[in-house]
Amino acid sequence: MKLYTYFRSSAAYRVRIALNLKGIPYDAAPVHLLRNGGEQLSDAYRAVNPAMLLPALEDDGNVIGQSLAIIEYLEETQPQAPLLPSDPAGRARVRSLALTVAADTHPLGNLRVLKYLTGELAVPDDVKLSWQQHWLRTGMSALESLLATDPCTGRYSHGDAPTLADCCLVPQVFSARRFGVDLAPYPTIARIHAACNELPAFQQAHPAQQPDAE
Repeated sequence: MKLYTYFRSSAAYRVRIALNLKGIPYDAAPVHLLRNGGEQLSDAYRAVNPAMLLPALEDDGNVIGQSLAIIEYLEETQPQAPLLPSDPAGRARVRSLALTVAADTHPLGNLRVLKYLTGELAVPDDVKLSWQQHWLRTGMSALESLLATDPCTGRYSHGDAPTLADCCLVPQVFSARRFGVDLAPYPTIARIHAACNELPAFQQAHPAQQPDAE
């Protein structure tokens, strides 16, 4: 199993966490998002993933893109250490929490969006940072409300075992901190983030622990 990854990619970070939680060994194939104009845009990587996005997972002749699709694939093919609850309502809640990050928040700060802002629209760097922080805070506020008001929230986002939702929450906190977002208004997120990072699966997936870390 090979994971095309970049140490600071939030989407790849999610998949690394899931692989570690399930105890699945994999080979990391780093794709640098900035070097040489972005290695994800190269002909070599385009041949792997025509969408030219990270991550991509290669397994048994199949190549799967999109972090949540990859994690769902792992859940179906490697059911040990399940990342989704057994009941339909619980699975729906966990997916909803994950999508609050992966669909509603993360895309607005994606590298290609930011490059368009500073390139085609000539947005200054300080305005770009304000854009990033605004959407990070908006997404974090929504996630905090969903977690803080639901009795299904436990030590982790759903109950007392890590799930797909936590695979998304932890990288989002990394991004928020990286871009100067204060976590004080989000105590439930901060508590869950701390609990997750006590686990080796999360520690080993951290960007600083990756072979391509700078």
